[in-house]
Amino acid sequence: MKILIIQQKMIGDVLLSTMLCEQIKKNIPTANIHYLINLNTEAVVTNNPYIDSIIFFTEDLRNSKWLFYRFLEGITQEKYDVVIDAYGKLESILVSLFSMSNIKISMDKWYSRTLYTKTFKYRKSEDCNLGLAVENRLKLLKPLIGDIKEIANPPKIYLTNNEILNARSFLEKNNINFSNPIIMINILGSTTAKTYPLTYMAEIIEHITSQGEFTLLFNYMPSQLKQAEELYNICSSASKSKIKFNVYVTQLRNFLGILYHCNALLGNEGGAINMAKGLNVPTFSIFSPWVEKETWETFKYIKYHEAVHLKDYQPLLITGKSTKKLRNDALYLYSKFKPSLFKEKINYFLDKNISIRKPNSIINLSKLPQTAPYAKVANQY
Repeated sequence: MKILIIQQKMIGDVLLSTMLCEQIKKNIPTANIHYLINLNTEAVVTNNPYIDSIIFFTEDLRNSKWLFYRFLEGITQEKYDVVIDAYGKLESILVSLFSMSNIKISMDKWYSRTLYTKTFKYRKSEDCNLGLAVENRLKLLKPLIGDIKEIANPPKIYLTNNEILNARSFLEKNNINFSNPIIMINILGSTTAKTYPLTYMAEIIEHITSQGEFTLLFNYMPSQLKQAEELYNICSSASKSKIKFNVYVTQLRNFLGILYHCNALLGNEGGAINMAKGLNVPTFSIFSPWVEKETWETFKYIKYHEAVHLKDYQPLLITGKSTKKLRNDALYLYSKFKPSLFKEKINYFLDKNISIRKPNSIINLSKLPQTAPYAKVANQY
């Protein structure tokens, strides 16, 4: 059985949807799984043993109708038996239609009902502790392998031994003391409406550094350097002494290697949180007021992941308002989401997780994840 799974979203979505590949392979071992993703998300699926072939959707395909048509012709030639469209936008709909597959599965939308052989309505309330983002994806597998209620672990990121060792060497060369716990701070969200105010984030950093001898690393995109410097500059001298601001890499696989060696990741909810979960690193997520915690607080049954949302503390500011209204009011709502509301929860998170996850001062190669065979990669047809 040849199966195409389409997920042309951001890094967190792409990583999360690899669980579809994993569940299919575990239930149908002979399945040949192709995964269609955006090129910039490759790092989180590299070496994944449940993916047989990675197909990239590039900007060239978006910018050229001719190249896109040739790409669609290539999809037809693959003769897929099943297409699972976890994206559900025009590009993926056309890919699904050109596949000519007998089985085409997607989520239920007014424009998709007649185009797919099976669609599923989005759940609006949780059935288990996986998070709605996970539960709704798992429904896409029902026509192939039935209902799945439980998953033991979050989707995994597969680093090689060399990547792990090279990351440790990089940290050592940058004078990182592994006798102190290392905490990665996800200081910025992907947009302003997903970014906890910098003055509040500085207050959280002050609070963390006052709790013990931690080493702090900043995670941000290269385009966000100016904001990262602004945050660093408003931190106290005591906190600055514990922040290794220049310990920074631009390649995502290198970042994942560094994140592997961290004791925890704390900060804005987003792709970095999902990546940390994929590396078994404890996380503390600060949700934007307009993002649904019920949807994106995934795998909450795993005890070393925590999350906070303004709705947890001041529900009347959130309840009954549309997503559009909340997004438009994001900055005002953030102003009400003061660090004092959840500092005690941060203390609990640090006490619980830093004590049980000791720094990786000694690496036992026999316990490291072994390199998986690289999936066959096709840039485009």
